[in-house]
Amino acid sequence: MKQQNEFESHEEHEFSARQKAAQNAVQEFATVEDLLRHDAAQTPVPSRIADRLQRSSADCPRPNRSWWKRLFGQ
Repeated sequence: MKQQNEFESHEEHEFSARQKAAQNAVQEFATVEDLLRHDAAQTPVPSRIADRLQRSSADCPRPNRSWWKRLFGQ
């Protein structure tokens, strides 16, 4: 009985791995930026790192608005 459960568990693991591989294999990206955006959306940031990044970037000055945004008022 135990051997049967191990076999079923192994089968389920292989099935889920094949499903993930099939899902990942289908995706194509037009640009590297699209790939990076997709990866960033799929990768959760640990809360400790997010907090640390927020604190370290709080002291940074805001970037100047670009000339075309100033010109066109955006």
